[in-house]
Amino acid sequence: MATLKDVAVLAGVSVKTVSNVVNGYGFVKPENRRRVEDALSATGYRPNIGARNLRRGRTGFIALVVPELSIPYFGELAGGIIAAAAEHDWNVLIEQTQGDRDRERETIAALGPHMVDGAIISPQAVETADVALPRVPAVLLGEHPLALPLDHVGIDNVTAAHTATRHLIDAGRRRIAVIGQHPTRGTAVQRLAGYRQALREAGLPEIVAPALRYHHHDGAEAMAALLAEGDPPDAVFCFNDMLAFGAIRAAVDHGLSVPHDIAVVGFDNTEHSAYSVPALTTIAPDKAALAKAAVDLVRRRAGGDTDLPPQHVQIPFVLEVRESTR
Repeated sequence: MATLKDVAVLAGVSVKTVSNVVNGYGFVKPENRRRVEDALSATGYRPNIGARNLRRGRTGFIALVVPELSIPYFGELAGGIIAAAAEHDWNVLIEQTQGDRDRERETIAALGPHMVDGAIISPQAVETADVALPRVPAVLLGEHPLALPLDHVGIDNVTAAHTATRHLIDAGRRRIAVIGQHPTRGTAVQRLAGYRQALREAGLPEIVAPALRYHHHDGAEAMAALLAEGDPPDAVFCFNDMLAFGAIRAAVDHGLSVPHDIAVVGFDNTEHSAYSVPALTTIAPDKAALAKAAVDLVRRRAGGDTDLPPQHVQIPFVLEVRESTR
């Protein structure tokens, strides 16, 4: 494997000059930079990231703690965080907790500076009393209420749910159900609040179908239960896209047409939502911006910026209107 010295000899410059080019420093003469870049290409030199990180006093890793990668939102979010972290020479270690309280507590407790430089955590079940402040810079995602002095990145779930419900009201729907209510999950509580606010403003009744987990079969079961009632809904707002896909499957199995008989809105704008039949209307948070904001906050804290109070970054969203509501 080529070394800095090999590159320096071929380029006819000092090892320090090669190091400056490799590390992106600006104070190198253009002619020397060109010669070094040519020599780097000719020798196939690759920097030793591990040694560089040791010199910088860092591990070169950050942790991402999520409930389930099988839920497309978290899989897509993980991809965005990996891409954003790579811009800062970080690799990402991913831990799935399955939304289990004990696993979340144990995972957060295990995070330490010997292992990672920081962490991005999407808690689902753990309570504030369960955990101590992480020993590395950490950022919280989502809206699960943890009373810890940590940076947070999320979206305005109340306004997003209101927007989705208002869209159905404006489309002439009058019996609008919600699938995904959960008694303690922070995002569910906020989305339910936005749904209820929109219905109160329009003078329409609430129709709530709980779903403790957010998989396809949960949406299908909730929709089947709604359709078994005497006066079924003419629209459904689901708290994620997987619930919405399951709800559409159940509606079709009951002989209904989407959106003619029943309109469906999801949440997350996962990739499949644009390719389902019918294509799904859904709330679309800016996942790339969310990933970048979370990594930037970790980088800021890991770089020593610890005096600022905890930061809250609110990411924008849009409603992607597709065939399931028109």
